[in-house]
Formats: sequence, C-alpha cells, structure tokens
Amino acid sequence: MSDLVELIGLTKRYGPITALRGVDAKVDGKIIGLLGPNGSGKSTLLKCLLGLLPFEGTGRVLGLDANREGPAIRDRVGYMPEQEAMLTGMSAVELCAYAGELSGLPRTEAMQRAHAALYYAGLEEKRYQLIEGYSTGMKQRVKLAQALVHDPEILFLDEPTNGLDPRSREDMLELITEMPERRGCAIVLSTHLLPDVERVCDHALIMHEGKARFVGTIDELRGARGRDTELAVEVKADAARLADALTAAGATCVVMSPVALHVDLPVAATSELIFRTARAAGLQLRHLEVRRESVETAFLRVIGQAA
Repeated sequence: MSDLVELIGLTKRYGPITALRGVDAKVDGKIIGLLGPNGSGKSTLLKCLLGLLPFEGTGRVLGLDANREGPAIRDRVGYMPEQEAMLTGMSAVELCAYAGELSGLPRTEAMQRAHAALYYAGLEEKRYQLIEGYSTGMKQRVKLAQALVHDPEILFLDEPTNGLDPRSREDMLELITEMPERRGCAIVLSTHLLPDVERVCDHALIMHEGKARFVGTIDELRGARGRDTELAVEVKADAARLADALTAAGATCVVMSPVALHVDLPVAATSELIFRTARAAGLQLRHLEVRRESVETAFLRVIGQAA
C-alpha cells in the first residue's frame, strides 16, 4: 500500500519568493491535520498535490505523481478550497452536479450524487436555492458537498471552519469526524485553528516557513515530553494536601485545582509513591496519567524550535 501522501524535496517558487522549501514527509492516517501559521505554505502544498501548480521535487498522492498525473489524482481526491468558489446564478444542486460532471460522471449520475451529497451535508431543504443567498455556514457546506460528490478516497479541506459561528463550526467538525467511517475516505484538514485539530485529527503535518517541522501522530506530538515521571493526578478532594505530602517525599508538585495537580516524581521513584502517599493521607485517587502537552503547546514548541 502506498502512503496517502509522499513528499520528497518538494519546492515551489513564485519568482523570487520560495513558498515551499524542499518539503520531505510521508503522511498517513484517517484525519491528518495540516498545521501552520498563515503563510506557512499549507494551501500552496494542497494545490501542488492536486496537480494545479507545477513544482520541483516529488509529490505523490495515492502513489500518483502530482506533476504528471494531476487529473488522475483529482478523480480520486475531493477538494474544498479556502476561498469561495461559487458560480453565481446556480443553485447548490446545480453546482454540485456540475462538479460531478467535471469529475467525469455522466449527467444523470452527477445529479443523483449531488442530491445525496447535499443531503449528507445537511442542505437537502435548501438545495434549490441560489447560492448567493446562502449564509457563510451554508456556503461551507456546499463546498463540502461538491468535494464529496464524486465519492473521493481522500478529501483536502482547506480551512473548512473559517468564518463559522460556534454552532456551525461544531456541526462541520461532527461531519468531518464521521466521514472516514461513514464514507470510507481519509481527510487532510488544513487549518490554523488548533482546537479543531485536537478535536478531530489522529495525525499531523506541521508546516513553518515553507518546511515540514513535524510529521506523526497526535499522540506523538502531544507526548513528546517522553517521561513517565511527569504525571497528572486527580483526587476526590484536597489536592493541596496531597501536594504537601508528596513534596515532603521529594516530589515537585503544582496544584491545578482543588482536585487536580501535576507531579514530577523524584529520581528512581514510580507512580507507586503517589498511591502510597495518598493512602497514608486518607485521600482517594480518581485519575492518574502521564502528563501530555496540549496540541497548542506542542505546536508552539515545534514552531519555536524552527524559529
């Protein structure tokens, strides 16, 4: 099986400006977060992989060469662009059917799939309405539906929650979360909104200044502390009293709330120290795990290393 995406020295220049600088990465997963600050090259990378922009180096999608086999890639990949890509005077169902025909579907099948995609995106009652009358959230759903209409193996979603109100954003994230199982497709989610990534992604590719700075699972990204002596502990009550007792035993503690604390164990100690100390203090442990960074903290660490 080929990697979903493989990049070898991928470079893209716009005259004197180098947008992508020799990107190397092998990307797999169900929902891959393509992360980076604005201007880091995320949208340019997606367009290169779709065969829409020429580039130097190698970029493969599903084993296909993006420089030579762009049409074959676009037959198997759905693309939801960041910018509005609507044709005025068309209804949602007409636009999605047209997208299906551009993907090579016969007119009748394209129309049938357009109805199905709009139903899936939650626009079945508005599908005959002209798109220019849609709200921002509805337009995002239409873009998602047109990306789905030819039943792709991968979806490239470029900032799909941009401009959405909290309810619409939640609905979009729910759709993204369920698509790998319900539609059998992988997703590359390009975004600068790190809470979205923490919510739905299992893998990440972090871009910064045109280069790949991290490739791997979200657990690998967040678990980069790499030490089983740095723990997050929850108790039923009185975290401060447990912190005092653990400090007396040589640990370093930070009380996070009345029921939570972070513990750095002393050298050669194990989590048994926490159980033993809590038992001696008459305190009930509720939860204990190796402390991991949030996606936001890990992202800033990766970008900081790159600065």
